[in-house]
Amino acid sequence: MTKAVETIEKMSFEAALSELETIVRALESGQTPLEESIAAYERGMALKKHCETRLTDARLRVEKISLSADGIANGTTPFNPE
Repeated sequence: MTKAVETIEKMSFEAALSELETIVRALESGQTPLEESIAAYERGMALKKHCETRLTDARLRVEKISLSADGIANGTTPFNPE
């Protein structure tokens, strides 16, 4: 695993999304040299994947919340992605 991927995996969803937005704006501007654009695109794809994974994990955790008959949350089951 590369250092860049390890760094992304440690990022919060919000930090990863913010960096991804910055990369998209830079690429859309058309002012980034080709080699930098390719590297930025690759990092952007890794950030996108990370964000999607974090969102999926959060969705699954929410789905694990147990509801009582009257619709009140009465506990949760920890989400285990493995």
